[in-house]
Amino acid sequence: LFGMISLTGSILTLPGIAGIVLTIGMTVDGNVLIFERIKEELRLGKTPENSIDSAFSKVVWTIFDANLTTILAGLVLFYFGTGTVKGFAVTLIIGVIGAMFTNIVVSRTVLTGMAGSLKPHRYVKVETEGRDAR
Repeated sequence: LFGMISLTGSILTLPGIAGIVLTIGMTVDGNVLIFERIKEELRLGKTPENSIDSAFSKVVWTIFDANLTTILAGLVLFYFGTGTVKGFAVTLIIGVIGAMFTNIVVSRTVLTGMAGSLKPHRYVKVETEGRDAR
């Protein structure tokens, strides 16, 4: 994000910083969606590798839709805004594109590499029926 800002010669203002903070929030939101879906798939008894593949196939369109909507709102702000509003819009658009890349490509690559270290038994609820709860 900072590389793109410097490449375009933009000046970082307070609204631009707000766009960066919003971008960080959207990245975290996408990762939370991914991790929760992986946990749901693990609870269904799938292997970690299959859970990751299934989770990404189900969540990728949700992430894409949310980010596309934000990009469209940023384009409207850029078109109708003036001065600092345009700076916010540019930072937001660049950041959301980066967040979408990070959520879909980088997170999947990292999680696929870590699939062997996932412990699926942590996400499966154990029935305590017939046991004495002490």
